[in-house]
Amino acid sequence: MSNLKQGEFVGSLDCGTTSVRFIVFDKHADILAQHQLEFPQYYPNPGWHEHDAEEIQQHADLCILETIKSLESSGWAKESVKVIGITNQRETTVAWSRKTGKQLCKAIVWTDSRTKNIVAHYEAKLRDTGIQVEPGVWKKGKDGIEALREITGLPLSTYFSAIKLRWMIDHYPEVAKAHEADDLLFGTVESWVAYNLLGGVEKGIHIGEVTNASRTLLLNTKTLQWEPSLVEFFGFRESILPKLVSTSQVYGKIAYGPLAGVPIGGLVGDQQAALIGNKCLNQGEAKCTYGTGAFLLFCTGGDIVRSDHGLLSTVAYQAGPDAKPVYALEGSIAVAGSAIKWLRDSMGMIKDAPEVNDLAAKEPTSGGVYFVTAFSGLLAPYWDPGAAGLLIGISQYTNPSHIARATLEANAFQTYAIIESMKLDSGTDLKNLKVDGGMTNGDLAMSILADVGGFSVIRPEMRESTALGSALCAGAAIGLYGWDLSKPATLSEVNTKGNREFTPSISEEDRKKKWEGWQRAVERSRGWEEGVDE
Repeated sequence: MSNLKQGEFVGSLDCGTTSVRFIVFDKHADILAQHQLEFPQYYPNPGWHEHDAEEIQQHADLCILETIKSLESSGWAKESVKVIGITNQRETTVAWSRKTGKQLCKAIVWTDSRTKNIVAHYEAKLRDTGIQVEPGVWKKGKDGIEALREITGLPLSTYFSAIKLRWMIDHYPEVAKAHEADDLLFGTVESWVAYNLLGGVEKGIHIGEVTNASRTLLLNTKTLQWEPSLVEFFGFRESILPKLVSTSQVYGKIAYGPLAGVPIGGLVGDQQAALIGNKCLNQGEAKCTYGTGAFLLFCTGGDIVRSDHGLLSTVAYQAGPDAKPVYALEGSIAVAGSAIKWLRDSMGMIKDAPEVNDLAAKEPTSGGVYFVTAFSGLLAPYWDPGAAGLLIGISQYTNPSHIARATLEANAFQTYAIIESMKLDSGTDLKNLKVDGGMTNGDLAMSILADVGGFSVIRPEMRESTALGSALCAGAAIGLYGWDLSKPATLSEVNTKGNREFTPSISEEDRKKKWEGWQRAVERSRGWEEGVDE
Protein backbone atom coordinates (compact mmCIF):
# COMPACT_ATOMS: atom_id res chain seq x y z
CA MET A 1 0.00 0.00 0.00
CA SER A 2 3.06 2.29 -0.20
CA ASN A 3 1.62 4.22 -3.17
CA LEU A 4 -0.90 5.92 -0.84
CA LYS A 5 -0.42 9.64 -0.27
CA GLN A 6 0.63 10.95 3.14
CA GLY A 7 -1.39 13.85 4.54
CA GLU A 8 -1.93 15.58 7.86
CA PHE A 9 -5.48 15.02 9.06
CA VAL A 10 -7.45 14.92 12.28
CA GLY A 11 -10.15 12.38 13.19
CA SER A 12 -13.26 12.88 15.30
CA LEU A 13 -15.30 10.16 16.96
CA ASP A 14 -18.77 11.57 17.61
CA CYS A 15 -20.79 9.34 19.97
CA GLY A 16 -24.28 10.85 19.86
CA THR A 17 -27.56 9.76 21.41
CA THR A 18 -28.76 7.63 18.50
CA SER A 19 -25.68 7.10 16.36
CA VAL A 20 -21.90 7.05 16.28
CA ARG A 21 -19.86 8.55 13.47
CA PHE A 22 -16.17 8.87 12.72
CA ILE A 23 -15.05 11.73 10.47
CA VAL A 24 -11.63 12.64 9.07
CA PHE A 25 -11.10 16.39 8.47
CA ASP A 26 -8.36 18.42 6.79
CA LYS A 27 -7.21 21.80 8.05
CA HIS A 28 -10.10 23.68 6.39
CA ALA A 29 -12.64 21.26 7.94
CA ASP A 30 -13.33 19.62 4.60
CA ILE A 31 -14.44 16.02 5.17
CA LEU A 32 -12.16 13.39 3.59
CA ALA A 33 -13.92 10.25 4.84
CA GLN A 34 -16.69 9.34 7.27
CA HIS A 35 -18.90 6.50 8.43
CA GLN A 36 -22.00 6.60 10.61
CA LEU A 37 -24.00 3.83 12.32
CA GLU A 38 -27.18 3.99 14.39
CA PHE A 39 -27.19 1.88 17.57
CA PRO A 40 -30.18 0.40 19.44
CA GLN A 41 -32.28 2.44 21.90
CA TYR A 42 -33.96 0.64 24.81
CA TYR A 43 -37.20 1.87 26.42
CA PRO A 44 -38.05 -0.88 28.94
CA ASN A 45 -40.62 1.20 30.89
CA PRO A 46 -42.41 4.55 30.46
CA GLY A 47 -39.89 7.37 30.99
CA TRP A 48 -36.90 4.97 30.81
CA HIS A 49 -34.25 5.31 28.10
CA GLU A 50 -31.19 3.05 28.05
CA HIS A 51 -28.13 2.31 25.93
CA ASP A 52 -25.87 -0.71 25.95
CA ALA A 53 -22.42 0.85 26.51
CA GLU A 54 -20.69 -2.13 24.93
CA GLU A 55 -22.78 -1.68 21.78
CA ILE A 56 -21.72 1.99 21.65
CA GLN A 57 -18.07 0.86 21.82
CA GLN A 58 -18.56 -1.80 19.10
CA HIS A 59 -20.23 0.75 16.82
CA ALA A 60 -17.40 3.22 17.48
CA ASP A 61 -14.75 0.63 16.57
CA LEU A 62 -16.63 -0.28 13.40
CA CYS A 63 -17.04 3.37 12.36
CA ILE A 64 -13.29 3.95 12.72
CA LEU A 65 -12.58 0.80 10.69
CA GLU A 66 -14.96 1.71 7.85
CA THR A 67 -13.84 5.36 7.71
CA ILE A 68 -10.18 4.36 7.45
CA LYS A 69 -11.05 1.89 4.64
CA SER A 70 -12.80 4.70 2.81
CA LEU A 71 -9.86 7.10 3.42
CA GLU A 72 -7.47 4.53 1.94
CA SER A 73 -9.70 3.81 -1.03
CA SER A 74 -9.61 7.53 -1.82
CA GLY A 75 -5.81 7.36 -1.95
CA TRP A 76 -4.68 8.49 1.51
CA ALA A 77 -2.58 6.44 3.93
CA LYS A 78 -4.13 5.79 7.34
CA GLU A 79 -0.96 7.26 8.90
CA SER A 80 -2.26 10.63 7.65
CA VAL A 81 -4.57 10.68 10.72
CA LYS A 82 -2.25 12.32 13.27
CA VAL A 83 -4.61 12.59 16.25
CA ILE A 84 -8.27 12.02 17.10
CA GLY A 85 -10.82 13.74 19.35
CA ILE A 86 -13.89 12.22 20.99
CA THR A 87 -17.17 14.01 21.58
CA ASN A 88 -20.19 12.50 23.25
CA GLN A 89 -23.80 12.74 24.41
CA ARG A 90 -23.46 14.19 27.89
CA GLU A 91 -24.99 13.12 31.25
CA THR A 92 -25.57 9.55 30.01
CA THR A 93 -24.21 7.44 32.85
CA VAL A 94 -22.10 4.28 32.57
CA ALA A 95 -21.18 1.96 35.47
CA TRP A 96 -18.54 -0.70 34.89
CA SER A 97 -16.26 -3.05 36.79
CA ARG A 98 -12.67 -2.16 37.62
CA LYS A 99 -11.79 -5.90 37.63
CA THR A 100 -13.41 -7.00 34.37
CA GLY A 101 -13.76 -3.73 32.42
CA LYS A 102 -17.33 -4.75 31.55
CA GLN A 103 -20.49 -2.68 32.12
CA LEU A 104 -22.50 -3.67 35.19
CA CYS A 105 -25.89 -2.57 33.81
CA LYS A 106 -27.21 -0.68 30.80
CA ALA A 107 -26.30 3.00 30.62
CA ILE A 108 -29.01 5.45 31.71
CA VAL A 109 -29.45 8.06 28.96
CA TRP A 110 -29.59 11.83 29.58
CA THR A 111 -33.29 11.98 28.53
CA ASP A 112 -34.31 9.25 31.01
CA SER A 113 -36.77 10.47 33.66
CA ARG A 114 -37.14 7.38 35.91
CA THR A 115 -35.20 9.21 38.65
CA LYS A 116 -37.98 11.69 39.59
CA ASN A 117 -38.25 10.09 43.05
CA ILE A 118 -34.48 10.24 43.63
CA VAL A 119 -34.67 13.96 42.82
CA ALA A 120 -37.55 14.38 45.30
CA HIS A 121 -35.48 12.51 47.92
CA TYR A 122 -32.44 14.78 47.49
CA GLU A 123 -34.64 17.89 47.42
CA ALA A 124 -35.90 16.83 50.84
CA LYS A 125 -32.35 16.10 52.02
CA LEU A 126 -31.20 19.51 50.78
CA ARG A 127 -34.11 21.11 52.61
CA ASP A 128 -33.72 19.26 55.93
CA THR A 129 -30.03 18.29 56.27
CA GLY A 130 -28.34 20.40 53.61
CA ILE A 131 -24.76 20.20 52.34
CA GLN A 132 -21.53 20.89 54.17
CA VAL A 133 -19.92 23.84 52.38
CA GLU A 134 -16.86 23.95 54.64
CA PRO A 135 -15.88 21.88 57.68
CA GLY A 136 -18.72 22.17 60.20
CA VAL A 137 -20.72 24.67 58.07
CA TRP A 138 -23.98 23.33 56.64
CA LYS A 139 -26.39 25.08 54.32
CA LYS A 140 -29.95 23.85 53.99
CA GLY A 141 -33.36 24.90 52.66
CA LYS A 142 -33.14 27.79 50.19
CA ASP A 143 -29.48 28.32 51.16
CA GLY A 144 -28.76 24.66 50.37
CA ILE A 145 -30.28 24.98 46.88
CA GLU A 146 -28.26 28.15 46.35
CA ALA A 147 -25.06 26.48 47.64
CA LEU A 148 -25.53 23.59 45.19
CA ARG A 149 -26.01 26.09 42.33
CA GLU A 150 -22.99 28.06 43.55
CA ILE A 151 -20.71 24.99 43.47
CA THR A 152 -22.00 23.22 40.34
CA GLY A 153 -23.97 25.80 38.32
CA LEU A 154 -26.81 23.25 38.23
CA PRO A 155 -30.16 22.55 39.90
CA LEU A 156 -31.23 19.11 41.16
CA SER A 157 -32.79 17.39 38.14
CA THR A 158 -33.30 13.95 36.58
CA TYR A 159 -31.01 15.25 33.84
CA PHE A 160 -27.64 15.03 35.63
CA SER A 161 -25.37 12.02 36.06
CA ALA A 162 -25.04 11.80 39.87
CA ILE A 163 -28.81 11.29 40.16
CA LYS A 164 -28.70 8.48 37.55
CA LEU A 165 -25.72 6.82 39.26
CA ARG A 166 -27.49 6.96 42.62
CA TRP A 167 -30.51 5.24 41.04
CA MET A 168 -28.23 2.47 39.68
CA ILE A 169 -26.64 1.84 43.10
CA ASP A 170 -30.07 1.83 44.77
CA HIS A 171 -31.82 -0.43 42.23
CA TYR A 172 -29.22 -2.76 40.69
CA PRO A 173 -27.69 -5.21 43.21
CA GLU A 174 -24.63 -5.79 40.99
CA VAL A 175 -23.86 -2.04 40.96
CA ALA A 176 -24.41 -1.76 44.73
CA LYS A 177 -22.13 -4.77 45.28
CA ALA A 178 -19.39 -3.29 43.07
CA HIS A 179 -19.69 0.06 44.89
CA GLU A 180 -19.40 -1.72 48.25
CA ALA A 181 -16.40 -3.82 47.13
CA ASP A 182 -14.65 -0.81 45.53
CA ASP A 183 -14.96 -2.44 42.11
CA LEU A 184 -17.18 0.27 40.57
CA LEU A 185 -15.99 2.73 37.93
CA PHE A 186 -18.36 5.54 37.01
CA GLY A 187 -18.10 7.67 33.90
CA THR A 188 -19.94 9.54 31.20
CA VAL A 189 -19.66 8.29 27.61
CA GLU A 190 -16.31 9.97 26.77
CA SER A 191 -14.82 8.35 29.88
CA TRP A 192 -16.04 4.88 28.85
CA VAL A 193 -14.97 5.18 25.19
CA ALA A 194 -11.52 6.58 26.09
CA TYR A 195 -11.08 3.80 28.70
CA ASN A 196 -11.68 1.18 25.99
CA LEU A 197 -9.69 2.79 23.18
CA LEU A 198 -6.72 3.44 25.49
CA GLY A 199 -6.38 -0.23 26.46
CA GLY A 200 -9.36 -1.11 28.66
CA VAL A 201 -8.87 -3.20 31.78
CA GLU A 202 -5.16 -3.87 31.03
CA LYS A 203 -4.24 -0.17 31.09
CA GLY A 204 -7.03 0.96 33.45
CA ILE A 205 -7.00 4.58 32.17
CA HIS A 206 -10.07 6.02 33.91
CA ILE A 207 -10.35 9.71 32.99
CA GLY A 208 -13.24 12.18 32.82
CA GLU A 209 -13.16 15.48 30.96
CA VAL A 210 -14.21 18.75 32.61
CA THR A 211 -17.10 19.79 30.32
CA ASN A 212 -18.70 16.39 30.89
CA ALA A 213 -17.84 16.44 34.59
CA SER A 214 -19.59 19.81 34.87
CA ARG A 215 -22.85 17.96 34.08
CA THR A 216 -22.64 15.44 36.92
CA LEU A 217 -23.65 17.59 39.96
CA LEU A 218 -20.28 16.57 41.48
CA LEU A 219 -17.84 19.10 39.99
CA ASN A 220 -16.85 22.39 41.56
CA THR A 221 -16.91 24.60 38.46
CA LYS A 222 -14.55 27.17 40.00
CA THR A 223 -11.75 24.80 41.03
CA LEU A 224 -12.45 22.16 38.32
CA GLN A 225 -12.11 19.47 41.00
CA TRP A 226 -14.60 16.91 42.30
CA GLU A 227 -16.39 18.48 45.27
CA PRO A 228 -15.97 16.20 48.35
CA SER A 229 -19.11 17.57 50.08
CA LEU A 230 -21.27 16.57 47.08
CA VAL A 231 -19.66 13.15 46.72
CA GLU A 232 -20.61 12.69 50.38
CA PHE A 233 -24.10 14.23 49.90
CA PHE A 234 -24.97 11.62 47.25
CA GLY A 235 -23.28 8.83 49.22
CA PHE A 236 -20.57 7.84 46.72
CA ARG A 237 -17.05 6.53 47.31
CA GLU A 238 -14.50 8.90 45.86
CA SER A 239 -12.60 6.00 44.24
CA ILE A 240 -15.37 5.43 41.66
CA LEU A 241 -14.75 8.86 40.06
CA PRO A 242 -12.50 9.30 37.01
CA LYS A 243 -9.34 11.42 37.12
CA LEU A 244 -10.21 14.87 35.73
CA VAL A 245 -8.55 16.04 32.49
CA SER A 246 -8.81 19.14 30.27
CA THR A 247 -10.61 19.39 26.93
CA SER A 248 -7.42 19.47 24.85
CA GLN A 249 -4.36 17.42 25.80
CA VAL A 250 -2.83 14.06 24.85
CA TYR A 251 -4.43 11.40 27.09
CA GLY A 252 -2.64 8.38 25.62
CA LYS A 253 -2.51 6.32 22.42
CA ILE A 254 -5.13 4.09 20.83
CA ALA A 255 -4.34 0.49 21.78
CA TYR A 256 -5.84 -1.48 18.87
CA GLY A 257 -7.43 -1.35 15.40
CA PRO A 258 -6.40 0.58 12.28
CA LEU A 259 -5.41 3.65 14.32
CA ALA A 260 -3.30 1.82 16.94
CA GLY A 261 -0.60 4.19 18.19
CA VAL A 262 -2.48 7.38 17.23
CA PRO A 263 -2.89 9.79 20.18
CA ILE A 264 -6.29 10.85 21.54
CA GLY A 265 -5.95 14.63 22.02
CA GLY A 266 -9.47 15.98 22.61
CA LEU A 267 -12.39 14.98 24.80
CA VAL A 268 -15.43 17.24 24.98
CA GLY A 269 -19.18 17.02 25.63
CA ASP A 270 -21.16 17.34 22.39
CA GLN A 271 -22.75 20.73 23.06
CA GLN A 272 -19.49 22.32 24.10
CA ALA A 273 -17.91 20.67 21.04
CA ALA A 274 -20.49 22.38 18.82
CA LEU A 275 -19.72 25.73 20.49
CA ILE A 276 -16.02 25.21 19.64
CA GLY A 277 -16.86 23.85 16.16
CA ASN A 278 -18.91 27.00 15.46
CA LYS A 279 -15.88 28.99 16.71
CA CYS A 280 -17.98 30.74 19.37
CA LEU A 281 -14.90 31.12 21.55
CA ASN A 282 -15.41 34.76 22.52
CA GLN A 283 -17.72 36.24 25.10
CA GLY A 284 -21.21 36.95 23.71
CA GLU A 285 -21.16 34.42 20.84
CA ALA A 286 -23.87 31.75 20.79
CA LYS A 287 -24.85 28.60 18.94
CA CYS A 288 -27.77 26.20 19.04
CA THR A 289 -27.52 22.55 18.04
CA TYR A 290 -30.76 20.88 16.99
CA GLY A 291 -30.41 17.11 17.33
CA THR A 292 -32.52 14.74 19.43
CA GLY A 293 -32.80 17.65 21.86
CA ALA A 294 -31.68 21.25 21.31
CA PHE A 295 -28.91 23.00 23.17
CA LEU A 296 -28.15 26.66 23.18
CA LEU A 297 -24.77 27.75 24.51
CA PHE A 298 -23.73 31.33 25.03
CA CYS A 299 -20.02 31.92 25.70
CA THR A 300 -19.41 34.05 28.82
CA GLY A 301 -15.58 33.99 28.61
CA GLY A 302 -13.55 33.56 31.81
CA ASP A 303 -16.50 34.50 34.05
CA ILE A 304 -19.06 32.16 35.54
CA VAL A 305 -22.38 33.94 34.99
CA ARG A 306 -24.95 32.67 37.50
CA SER A 307 -28.39 32.50 35.95
CA ASP A 308 -31.44 33.88 37.72
CA HIS A 309 -33.65 32.79 34.84
CA GLY A 310 -33.46 29.02 34.68
CA LEU A 311 -30.26 28.52 32.67
CA LEU A 312 -27.23 26.45 33.62
CA SER A 313 -23.72 27.77 34.14
CA THR A 314 -21.37 25.26 32.59
CA VAL A 315 -17.74 24.80 31.61
CA ALA A 316 -17.38 25.61 27.88
CA TYR A 317 -13.84 24.26 27.53
CA GLN A 318 -10.40 24.18 29.13
CA ALA A 319 -7.79 24.62 26.40
CA GLY A 320 -5.12 22.52 28.17
CA PRO A 321 -4.19 21.15 31.61
CA ASP A 322 -2.81 24.53 32.75
CA ALA A 323 -5.26 26.77 30.89
CA LYS A 324 -7.93 28.81 32.67
CA PRO A 325 -11.43 27.50 31.97
CA VAL A 326 -13.86 29.32 29.67
CA TYR A 327 -17.53 29.22 30.74
CA ALA A 328 -20.93 29.32 29.06
CA LEU A 329 -24.59 29.76 29.89
CA GLU A 330 -26.63 26.87 28.57
CA GLY A 331 -30.28 26.28 27.88
CA SER A 332 -31.29 22.68 27.17
CA ILE A 333 -34.46 21.61 25.37
CA ALA A 334 -35.14 17.89 25.90
CA VAL A 335 -37.17 17.38 22.72
CA ALA A 336 -36.31 18.81 19.28
CA GLY A 337 -35.64 16.28 16.51
CA SER A 338 -37.23 13.56 18.64
CA ALA A 339 -40.63 15.29 18.20
CA ILE A 340 -40.23 14.88 14.44
CA LYS A 341 -39.27 11.23 14.97
CA TRP A 342 -42.48 10.89 17.01
CA LEU A 343 -44.53 12.28 14.09
CA ARG A 344 -42.80 9.70 11.88
CA ASP A 345 -42.61 6.57 14.07
CA SER A 346 -45.53 6.83 16.50
CA MET A 347 -48.04 8.89 14.55
CA GLY A 348 -47.19 7.83 10.99
CA MET A 349 -47.74 11.40 9.69
CA ILE A 350 -44.50 11.44 7.68
CA LYS A 351 -42.33 8.73 6.11
CA ASP A 352 -38.98 10.33 6.85
CA ALA A 353 -37.86 13.23 9.04
CA PRO A 354 -37.08 15.84 6.31
CA GLU A 355 -40.66 15.46 5.03
CA VAL A 356 -41.88 17.46 8.07
CA ASN A 357 -40.84 20.68 6.29
CA ASP A 358 -42.88 19.82 3.16
CA LEU A 359 -45.91 18.86 5.23
CA ALA A 360 -45.68 22.04 7.34
CA ALA A 361 -45.25 24.21 4.22
CA LYS A 362 -48.74 23.25 2.99
CA GLU A 363 -50.25 25.66 5.57
CA PRO A 364 -49.17 29.28 6.09
CA THR A 365 -49.79 29.06 9.88
CA SER A 366 -50.35 26.39 12.54
CA GLY A 367 -54.07 27.29 12.58
CA GLY A 368 -53.94 28.21 16.26
CA VAL A 369 -52.41 24.85 17.29
CA TYR A 370 -49.59 24.80 19.87
CA PHE A 371 -47.56 21.68 20.61
CA VAL A 372 -45.70 21.64 23.94
CA THR A 373 -43.27 18.77 23.34
CA ALA A 374 -42.75 17.90 27.03
CA PHE A 375 -42.28 14.16 26.45
CA SER A 376 -40.00 13.86 29.50
CA GLY A 377 -40.87 17.04 31.38
CA LEU A 378 -39.51 20.48 30.50
CA LEU A 379 -35.86 21.52 30.86
CA ALA A 380 -34.63 25.15 30.58
CA PRO A 381 -35.84 27.69 31.47
CA TYR A 382 -38.87 25.97 33.07
CA TRP A 383 -37.30 22.97 34.91
CA ASP A 384 -40.54 21.09 35.41
CA PRO A 385 -40.02 17.29 35.42
CA GLY A 386 -43.78 16.88 35.91
CA ALA A 387 -44.79 18.73 32.72
CA ALA A 388 -46.57 16.60 30.11
CA GLY A 389 -46.74 16.79 26.32
CA LEU A 390 -49.68 18.86 25.11
CA LEU A 391 -51.37 19.59 21.77
CA ILE A 392 -53.81 22.47 22.29
CA GLY A 393 -55.90 24.71 20.05
CA ILE A 394 -57.18 21.76 18.01
CA SER A 395 -60.49 22.19 16.17
CA GLN A 396 -62.27 20.43 13.30
CA TYR A 397 -60.22 22.68 11.03
CA THR A 398 -56.91 21.16 12.24
CA ASN A 399 -55.04 18.91 9.79
CA PRO A 400 -51.63 17.13 9.85
CA SER A 401 -49.92 20.15 8.22
CA HIS A 402 -50.97 22.37 11.14
CA ILE A 403 -49.53 19.82 13.58
CA ALA A 404 -46.28 19.54 11.58
CA ARG A 405 -45.97 23.31 11.61
CA ALA A 406 -46.74 23.47 15.34
CA THR A 407 -43.91 20.95 15.88
CA LEU A 408 -41.39 23.21 14.11
CA GLU A 409 -42.76 26.23 15.99
CA ALA A 410 -42.40 24.43 19.36
CA ASN A 411 -38.70 24.22 18.65
CA ALA A 412 -38.51 27.94 17.82
CA PHE A 413 -40.54 29.02 20.88
CA GLN A 414 -38.36 26.99 23.25
CA THR A 415 -35.22 28.48 21.67
CA TYR A 416 -36.66 31.98 22.08
CA ALA A 417 -37.54 31.32 25.75
CA ILE A 418 -33.90 30.45 26.40
CA ILE A 419 -32.54 33.46 24.49
CA GLU A 420 -34.79 35.80 26.47
CA SER A 421 -33.36 34.31 29.69
CA MET A 422 -29.81 34.71 28.36
CA LYS A 423 -30.43 38.38 27.64
CA LEU A 424 -31.67 38.94 31.19
CA ASP A 425 -28.72 37.06 32.74
CA SER A 426 -25.89 38.44 30.63
CA GLY A 427 -27.24 41.89 29.82
CA THR A 428 -26.28 41.41 26.15
CA ASP A 429 -28.52 41.24 23.13
CA LEU A 430 -28.07 38.39 20.68
CA LYS A 431 -27.40 39.64 17.14
CA ASN A 432 -27.42 36.27 15.48
CA LEU A 433 -27.56 32.59 16.29
CA LYS A 434 -25.25 30.03 14.67
CA VAL A 435 -27.02 26.72 14.17
CA ASP A 436 -26.16 23.12 13.37
CA GLY A 437 -27.58 19.62 13.78
CA GLY A 438 -29.97 17.49 11.75
CA MET A 439 -33.06 19.70 12.10
CA THR A 440 -31.30 22.70 10.57
CA ASN A 441 -31.33 21.06 7.12
CA GLY A 442 -34.93 22.24 6.74
CA ASP A 443 -35.14 25.78 5.34
CA LEU A 444 -38.70 26.19 6.64
CA ALA A 445 -37.66 25.19 10.18
CA MET A 446 -34.91 27.84 10.06
CA SER A 447 -37.25 30.56 8.66
CA ILE A 448 -39.74 29.82 11.46
CA LEU A 449 -36.90 30.09 13.98
CA ALA A 450 -35.89 33.54 12.62
CA ASP A 451 -39.55 34.68 12.60
CA VAL A 452 -40.37 33.56 16.13
CA GLY A 453 -37.04 34.74 17.55
CA GLY A 454 -36.72 38.06 15.73
CA PHE A 455 -32.99 37.53 15.09
CA SER A 456 -30.97 36.28 12.14
CA VAL A 457 -30.08 32.59 11.99
CA ILE A 458 -26.71 31.63 10.44
CA ARG A 459 -26.33 28.12 9.08
CA PRO A 460 -22.92 26.92 7.83
CA GLU A 461 -22.68 24.60 4.80
CA MET A 462 -20.62 21.98 6.71
CA ARG A 463 -22.80 21.36 9.75
CA GLU A 464 -20.87 18.61 11.55
CA SER A 465 -19.94 21.23 14.15
CA THR A 466 -19.90 18.77 17.05
CA ALA A 467 -17.39 16.48 15.35
CA LEU A 468 -15.40 19.49 14.16
CA GLY A 469 -15.22 20.84 17.74
CA SER A 470 -13.56 17.70 19.07
CA ALA A 471 -11.24 17.67 16.02
CA LEU A 472 -10.17 21.26 16.84
CA CYS A 473 -9.46 20.24 20.46
CA ALA A 474 -7.42 17.24 19.31
CA GLY A 475 -5.49 19.18 16.64
CA ALA A 476 -4.71 21.97 19.11
CA ALA A 477 -3.37 19.42 21.65
CA ILE A 478 -0.51 18.47 19.31
CA GLY A 479 -0.17 21.91 17.67
CA LEU A 480 -1.45 20.63 14.30
CA TYR A 481 -1.87 23.40 11.67
CA GLY A 482 -0.96 25.96 14.36
CA TRP A 483 -4.44 25.64 15.90
CA ASP A 484 -4.75 27.09 19.41
CA LEU A 485 -8.09 27.31 21.21
CA SER A 486 -6.91 30.22 23.32
CA LYS A 487 -6.15 32.17 20.10
CA PRO A 488 -9.35 32.04 17.96
CA ALA A 489 -7.51 33.80 15.10
CA THR A 490 -5.53 30.55 14.49
CA LEU A 491 -8.82 28.94 13.39
CA SER A 492 -9.66 31.62 10.81
CA GLU A 493 -9.34 29.21 7.84
CA VAL A 494 -11.59 26.55 9.36
CA ASN A 495 -15.07 25.96 7.87
CA THR A 496 -15.50 29.31 6.15
CA LYS A 497 -17.42 28.50 2.99
CA GLY A 498 -21.12 28.67 2.29
CA ASN A 499 -22.93 30.25 5.27
CA ARG A 500 -26.64 30.91 4.73
CA GLU A 501 -28.51 33.55 6.70
CA PHE A 502 -32.25 33.48 7.54
CA THR A 503 -33.82 36.79 8.62
CA PRO A 504 -37.19 37.47 10.29
CA SER A 505 -40.14 38.16 7.96
CA ILE A 506 -43.08 38.72 10.34
CA SER A 507 -44.13 41.83 12.25
CA GLU A 508 -43.25 42.47 15.89
CA GLU A 509 -46.99 42.42 16.68
CA ASP A 510 -47.49 38.94 15.16
CA ARG A 511 -44.42 37.68 16.96
CA LYS A 512 -45.73 38.96 20.29
CA LYS A 513 -49.15 37.38 19.77
CA LYS A 514 -47.66 33.97 18.90
CA TRP A 515 -45.34 34.16 21.91
CA GLU A 516 -48.22 34.91 24.30
CA GLY A 517 -50.12 31.88 22.94
CA TRP A 518 -47.08 29.68 23.51
CA GLN A 519 -46.70 30.85 27.12
CA ARG A 520 -50.36 30.01 27.83
CA ALA A 521 -49.88 26.54 26.33
CA VAL A 522 -46.77 25.88 28.48
CA GLU A 523 -48.67 26.96 31.60
CA ARG A 524 -51.33 24.33 30.89
CA SER A 525 -48.77 21.55 30.41
CA ARG A 526 -46.97 22.08 33.71
CA GLY A 527 -47.09 20.00 36.91
CA TRP A 528 -49.05 17.10 35.37
CA GLU A 529 -47.08 14.39 37.24
CA GLU A 530 -45.43 14.82 40.63
CA GLY A 531 -42.36 12.97 41.90
CA VAL A 532 -42.45 11.52 45.44
CA ASP A 533 -39.69 10.87 47.95
CA GLU A 534 -39.79 7.06 48.27
